[in-house]
This record gives sequence, C-alpha cells and structure tokens, in this order.
Amino acid sequence: MTLNVDEGAPASAEDLAGDSHTLGQRVHELLHRQPALSPAIVLVLALIVFSFLSNRFMRPANLSLVLQQLSIVGSLAVGQTLIILTAGIDLSVGAIMVLSSLMMAKLVSHNGLPGGLALLIGLAVAVLASTINGLLVTRIKLPPFIVTLGTLGIFTAVTLLYAQGQTIQLAPGSFLLKTGDIHSIGSFTVTNGVLLMLALYIVVAFALRYTAWGRHLYATGDDVEASSLAGIQTKRVILSAYIVAGVAIAVAAWVLIGRVGGGDPNSGANANLESITAVVIGGTSLFGGRGLLVGSLIGAVIVQVFDNGLALAGYDPQYQVLATGFLVIIAVSVDQWIRRVKA
Repeated sequence: MTLNVDEGAPASAEDLAGDSHTLGQRVHELLHRQPALSPAIVLVLALIVFSFLSNRFMRPANLSLVLQQLSIVGSLAVGQTLIILTAGIDLSVGAIMVLSSLMMAKLVSHNGLPGGLALLIGLAVAVLASTINGLLVTRIKLPPFIVTLGTLGIFTAVTLLYAQGQTIQLAPGSFLLKTGDIHSIGSFTVTNGVLLMLALYIVVAFALRYTAWGRHLYATGDDVEASSLAGIQTKRVILSAYIVAGVAIAVAAWVLIGRVGGGDPNSGANANLESITAVVIGGTSLFGGRGLLVGSLIGAVIVQVFDNGLALAGYDPQYQVLATGFLVIIAVSVDQWIRRVKA
C-alpha cells in the first residue's frame, strides 16, 4: 500500500521503514548481481588494517611472498569453484594434487622420464582421479560430500604407499621446477607458478562467461531439474566440471613441485579446506548456480592476507584459524541472506 504524504510534511515512521526496505533491496540486488563485490570490500579493508598493524606488510617483498603462497590454493580454487557451482563439493582436491605431484617427481627422479612426459602423466592421473569422483556422483548418484570424503582417504593412502615415506628432491634445472622460477619487477617478484595460475583463471573464466558449457554449468547448479527439462544434459555437465577440475588440480600439482623443489607426501595438508574456504569467502554459493571465478581468486588472496598479516603483527597462529572461521560463517550467512530476501 502506498501512502500519500503532503509536500514538506515530515516523513512518518512507515515512510522511513519503506526507504530502509528499498535500500536493503538495492543492496541485495547489487550483491546478487556482483557476488565478488563483498569479498573485494573485505580484501581492501584487510589490506588497510594490516598495513597499520605492521609496517612490513605492504613491502614488495612481503606482497610477493603472499602471491607465491596463494598460487597453489588459488589454482585448486578454480577446480573447486566449478564443482561448487554445480551444488557439489570436493574434499579430495588436495589429496589428488599431492598424488599427482609426487608421481610426476618420482617418474623424473627414479625412472628417468623427461619432465614434459611426466607432467602429462601427472595430468592424466589428476583428471582420472577427479573423473572417478564425478562418475560416482553422476552415475551412482552418491552425495558429493560422501564420495569425496571417501576418496580423500583413498588418494591419501595411495600417495603414502607410493611414496614409501620418502620426499623426492629434483635436480636444479629440471623442467618440473620451472614453475618456481622467479621474475623480478623492481623489488617485486613473481614466479612462473603465479603466472600459470593467473592464466588458468583467465581461460576458465572465459569459458564460464562466453560458452554454452559455462551457461549450462550455472543453470545446472541453480536448478538441475529445470535444466534437465530444458534439454541440458545435466549429468554430462556435472561430470565435465569434475574433469576440468582435474586439469586445474594438475596445474596446482605442478606449481606445488616448483614451490617445494620436488615431491613431498606431507605437503598440502590443509589444501582441501583452504580451497573450499577461498571459494566460499569469494562469494560462490554452496547451493550452486551463483558465483564468479574472480571471487574465488579474491577469496584465496584474503586467506593468505589474513595468515600473513596476523603473523607479521605477532598474533598467535590460532588467531589465523579463528579469523578464517569467522570469514567462512559470515560469507555463508551473506549468501543465505541474498537467497532469502525477495527482490
């Protein structure tokens, strides 16, 4: 109901409530259209706060370190985003990454294979492992959480058995270590791994935005039944998300090798949860169908900024875990609010 108010008369309480409601609707619509906006605001605020807490935070050397640290989780977040966009989740991405990286390193170090061939085999392993997850979800119709929780244990065990408790160091100059090569721009440095991660984001973001596959992926995640009725092969779309995620995991495995100098079965212990955290903080809905890949990149940066900033400020490492937990809860709460409020 609309109330007529005389010109110049003071606004009534109902009018003020209506204005407030309109503002809330505008904020809701903005966040719904731009899911990466809220994490971008959080990132800017975090950069400002930590620059005051530590005078070392904004130095080029430290920012370079933050970029190098996020290159692994950032790469994993690409694959995790694709799966979460279909209303799924993958708890095994980190385990697949470690298995793939260890296999690449061992094939070069112990079997004498060329680095390029080892990379292709590691890529095949990562894609195969992720495809298994996708087949269990789409063909046997098991819940993604249960499937990937089970394969997390399987892939972790396979990795440890394959490694036999050994860490594999590669000789300097190995092709697989190229992702660790550093390029300097003044005091700022960037590795090939960071550049590879950014290239991965550009390619996948383009596919999501400008191809039929991307549109079908969003539609399937938003409403799988309606998408199926519209003629979309939803099972194939979901399976394709896991397959492409496997490619992203293989990229992360290659970046990991460059970071640690070889294959380490104990590396990436928290990569599974960190990738999910980055995607959720980045504004991608756990219920599927809404989110942007750039948001996941911002989310990965936020996680590393909080870890790095709190460490430089001298806070106990547990505060890093605490801050991340709060960010996840807030991000999910905002997503729930966006879905609940009526336009």
